[in-house]
Amino acid sequence: MITEPTTIHPSTGQPTSTGVQLSLLTPSGHLTIGNYIGALAPMREARGDCYFGVSDLHAMTMPHDRSLLRERTAEFQRLMLAVGLDPVRQVLFRQSAVPEHTGLHYLLECVARVGELGRMIQFKEKGRDNGETRMSLLSYPVLMSADILLYQAAEVPVGQDQSQHVELARDLAQRFNRDYPGQDGPVFTVPVTVNPPVAARLRDLQRPTIKMSKSATNPAGVIYLLDGPDAVRRKIRRAVTDSEPGISYQPDRRPGLANLLELVAACAGRSVTEVADDHDSFGSLKATAADAVIATLEPIQRRYAELAPDQVDAVFAAGAERARSTAGPTLAAARQAIGL
Repeated sequence: MITEPTTIHPSTGQPTSTGVQLSLLTPSGHLTIGNYIGALAPMREARGDCYFGVSDLHAMTMPHDRSLLRERTAEFQRLMLAVGLDPVRQVLFRQSAVPEHTGLHYLLECVARVGELGRMIQFKEKGRDNGETRMSLLSYPVLMSADILLYQAAEVPVGQDQSQHVELARDLAQRFNRDYPGQDGPVFTVPVTVNPPVAARLRDLQRPTIKMSKSATNPAGVIYLLDGPDAVRRKIRRAVTDSEPGISYQPDRRPGLANLLELVAACAGRSVTEVADDHDSFGSLKATAADAVIATLEPIQRRYAELAPDQVDAVFAAGAERARSTAGPTLAAARQAIGL
């Protein structure tokens, strides 16, 4: 979640923000190569006021195992450091360790409306007609709004599947500012949705019409950041392609092949066209893809093994205090404005 201004990073060629940035990863599964390419690598290169964390509270909207939640949260924190996020120039924190998130959540619930929450896609798809649905599934978009508004992020780059959440944050910020103006003006910056730079949106190797997901039920189509070389080669070797001859980049007509080309291009820092021109068979492309992924994962896994859990915990505890120093004044202003 990025605010202006932006500059071009010399090695990636991608816009790099010098303003406030917020990005949270939900430990609903194991991090994938897609998470690395689409989120973690850009986070590593980000400049400015960066607030990056693990949104463990968002992993509690569905029935969950508490031990597994703790394990995945610890794994996410360790991997964030292993990929190269810098705790000196970036604030790294666990969402639940910053109580301002839940504090603002309730204040925003006081201006949110049941009807608008009932229209949120996740609730409609996963729980609206189920009497056992957790209340948190209905209200978590308000918590997501709190995540954004606490840090006064002005621009939020998200994919199409998340744009509805930013619209809710906009609505709640505008409604709060209108009904409860602060002493020194509006309490919240009203964020806008922006289209992030086009990046590889890796898809499931077995079902190339859907994105690669850390919460996938079939791990055969997902490359996880902690997969060993043998697992990577096996998954890529079995990746779905098609029966047409030759190598060509046609995402709509040949999604499986396009996915492999994008995977190699993203890992090797090359264009899809260059990768396609270098191969004339699926076997050759899959071998190159496996080599490129293994080369990308090897330094991450080596660093992951070197990091001690106590060291990781200390980094994120210090980051939580830094996050609170920013989030605290926002919550205080909101409490004062609403009458507390």
